[in-house]
Amino acid sequence: MKTNPGRFFEEYRIGEVIDHAVPRTVSGGERALYHALYPARGALYSSDAFAQACGLPQSPVDDLIAFHTVFGKTVPDISLNAVANLGYAEGRWLGAVYPGDTLRAQSEVIGLKENSNGASGNVYVRTRGLNQRGETVLEYVRWVMVRKARADAPAPDPVVPVLAKVVAPADLVVPEGLTFEGYDFALAGEPHRWSDYAVGEQIDHVDGVTIEEAEHMIATRLWQNTAKVHFDATFRPDGRRLIYGGHVISLARALSFNGLANAQMIVALNGGAHANPCFAGDTVKAWSEVLDKAETSAPGVGAIRLRLVATKQGAEPFALRGTDGKYLPEVLLDLDYWALMPL
Repeated sequence: MKTNPGRFFEEYRIGEVIDHAVPRTVSGGERALYHALYPARGALYSSDAFAQACGLPQSPVDDLIAFHTVFGKTVPDISLNAVANLGYAEGRWLGAVYPGDTLRAQSEVIGLKENSNGASGNVYVRTRGLNQRGETVLEYVRWVMVRKARADAPAPDPVVPVLAKVVAPADLVVPEGLTFEGYDFALAGEPHRWSDYAVGEQIDHVDGVTIEEAEHMIATRLWQNTAKVHFDATFRPDGRRLIYGGHVISLARALSFNGLANAQMIVALNGGAHANPCFAGDTVKAWSEVLDKAETSAPGVGAIRLRLVATKQGAEPFALRGTDGKYLPEVLLDLDYWALMPL
């Protein structure tokens, strides 16, 4: 058989290293489409002049463009037969990605656990994104629920990796040359700096975006994500296309500009969960909570740890879990990340 049916849970092995096809050179085209698909307007990712004033050679591509590009490379080998992408941990952006850079991906299987229904299992992988020089620019762990080809296939011995709950501030990587000493708050869009935010503070980002079928499929194709659940309406029993979780991440991150315009660069992904499925017609809103703050060695640059929550219609402000401890049905995303902000 010359076509690729995708891999099933019973086909993975602990320690297996997968080099993913196809490398991709990113350009200003990805940026233009990204800014068209999401209300993204961070100054550092929009203006070469602003980025150069902050010590960078030019404006890098958005941090989530790098993430989506690397993620998309892994789909044919990891999640083509996925039921759902479940979570993230230990994510770090290790170097800026600029137009003209070529990205490829490599993953190692670090955990396997069959589900109690015997029809699927969770696959844990550590993925690295590498540039044309072989430098790792991004790394993260994710776990995904993958179908079995045969329910009676023997299950591997369960291995669930122990993952850090948070990336330590000392392990955050600030892009080479970055300085916020001459940061222009007027051009950035808001006056609020690192010292204006308090741990425990919650921010309602106010705005919302209603998702359409066409735009989410364009976005998912842009990242060359071929997972069947996002395109084939016959793949799910309910006949609905599942919105790619990364689409929700980017929408929520872009919506957070209103209140967090100066949280310029994501440098770590501590954890994340796609709490409930998202479908076309849902209206996505977002709120954030400040979880921690830290200084960095870069001039004028602070780090802020944020919880970003995406919700859909019917959600109460700042409501996350019910009395049973489970996510409320209106919660779509619960993401924990570090970003860089001017002191």
